[in-house]
Amino acid sequence: MNTPLIIITVFLFISIALGLLAKRGKDMSMEQWAIGGRGFGGMFVFLLLAGETYSVFTLLGTSGLAFNNGAAAFYLLAFTALGTITSYWILPPIWKYAKENNVVSQSQFFSKKYKSTGLGVFVAIVGVVALIPYITILFKSMGILVEATSYGAIPSHVAIWVGMVALLVYVMVSGIHGSAWTSTVKDFLIFFVILFLGIYLPIHYYGSPTGLFEAVSKIKPHALTLPHKGLSVSWFVSTVAISAFAYFMWPHNAPTIYASKNAKAFRLNAVLLPIYALMVLFVYFVGFTAMVQLPGLKNGDFALLEISMKTFDPWFVGIIGATGLLATLVPGSMMLMSAATMITTNIIEPLKPNVSDKNKALSAKIFVVLLSVLCSFFSMSESNTLATLYLTSFSLITQMAPSLYLSLRKNNGITKYGSGAGMFVGVAIVIYVTFTKTTMAMLFPSLPSVIQDLNIGIIALATNIIIMFTVSFFTKNTQAGEKHNENTQSNMAS
Repeated sequence: MNTPLIIITVFLFISIALGLLAKRGKDMSMEQWAIGGRGFGGMFVFLLLAGETYSVFTLLGTSGLAFNNGAAAFYLLAFTALGTITSYWILPPIWKYAKENNVVSQSQFFSKKYKSTGLGVFVAIVGVVALIPYITILFKSMGILVEATSYGAIPSHVAIWVGMVALLVYVMVSGIHGSAWTSTVKDFLIFFVILFLGIYLPIHYYGSPTGLFEAVSKIKPHALTLPHKGLSVSWFVSTVAISAFAYFMWPHNAPTIYASKNAKAFRLNAVLLPIYALMVLFVYFVGFTAMVQLPGLKNGDFALLEISMKTFDPWFVGIIGATGLLATLVPGSMMLMSAATMITTNIIEPLKPNVSDKNKALSAKIFVVLLSVLCSFFSMSESNTLATLYLTSFSLITQMAPSLYLSLRKNNGITKYGSGAGMFVGVAIVIYVTFTKTTMAMLFPSLPSVIQDLNIGIIALATNIIIMFTVSFFTKNTQAGEKHNENTQSNMAS
């Protein structure tokens, strides 16, 4: 009897059942399907925002970061804590504007804020391009984890397709409600698994966390400090700053924000989410344990799996596999829904302005299916292009941050031309430096290492901001004239 397979299957059916039950008593209009009819209480908002933060990639990728890079991995904990704090100030006004203007997607927020269909289309394209590799990595990670924890009973490609079908079943029927209900089980599981592994493994092998770090220091003396060059202090600070600045720019955060019943939920979440972020510490403990116990391990992404299979009975390994499955379904469903909603609201709707709400919902569901299939195929490929594109995802969505932050001001001096030009140039730089592997050291070979080690994303972000302000300055009168003409035509028509 394959105990892990039974456990994984049971939790798969639980997730599907919860997703289907979430639809009861609800008419799945576009607003209800995408953002829950703007009726989610603080608990569901918290679970979804936390659920989008902690995915299967957190289990594998974060422990792998600690295994491969030592102290440099702590940037993830730092920017997660700082990024969630920004929600105290930026999320309430975003929620308020979205509610007053019937906004259901991130790209639609930009489109209405800057009164520009073209800007909305561009943001939608950038958002979808950034999400596809992220979803692909989630599916790939899920396949690896489920195959390993089922001891080969479920091949990786089978796990990917089964997980995708399960995700589609409840997303098509219940939308964001299914994701919210499933997140209740998923968050409990991931909270339990991360805490248990992070506490048990150091005690089991070394007697205490102190013993763990003493063991790490013996085999890799510099693993617990930042190096003088490369992943140095300047790299750490610049990476944390950029990442925290753009923390809520991911398109799949938008539906959760808009789904809230009121703005008060965000104030409470701003207090709770940084505390919840401390869970990342325990994932690091797993990676550090594997660093000592599995010296021959080539790929750090397998650190959590290998140390767990070495240490625990199959039934507990099955719990880890089930956790990985649910930790794919919740964030994966939110990403797919947000991508499909952006395509519908900012690309399809402008082409067919009179499309009914029912057909908009149908269109979004069709795109969920298409994107799911596409990402599933990509996740089974060994394409280096996708891996490279994944590295650009966060940098791409970061380019939206300056325009969004400034749009929240009472008097926003940024024009739609400035916003679009700044974003376009920033995105172009990100793509160029990523695919050419350009670094700050290559650009400034004669400068000290404190400059050379800076995250090169600073170049894209700084250029974006300069272009945005410059173009806005020169197009201020143009936009004012367009607004005047629109008001004149509106008055004539009335």
